[in-house]
Amino acid sequence: QVQLVESGGGLVQPGGSLRLSCAASGSRPRINSMAWYRQAPGKERELVARIFSSGRTNAADSVKGRFTISSDNDMSTVYLQMSSLKPEDAAVYYCNVQGLTATFKNFEVWGQGTLVTVSS
Repeated sequence: QVQLVESGGGLVQPGGSLRLSCAASGSRPRINSMAWYRQAPGKERELVARIFSSGRTNAADSVKGRFTISSDNDMSTVYLQMSSLKPEDAAVYYCNVQGLTATFKNFEVWGQGTLVTVSS
């Protein structure tokens, strides 16, 4: 069972930067991808960015050019570097891991979420 611990959220002014981290611990099945989602009040959870074990990444159009997802070589930790933050970026950010167990079953794990507030 993979456990995820997120950190790095907080209050930042518009135009500022934050770096989120998500550390995976516990059993180490095959991780295929790690991602960040976010959910603002009254809105559905949305994908922010994903990084695959191949190193390929994708990101939502709303954050391209401002947010960068990266990970350690063994995908034990995933980061989200957020720059030029806007008030509309304020949300609870969730870490997500998808992969295969030792018996080749798909699994998906969510972190507990970390709050990002963008306000002057």
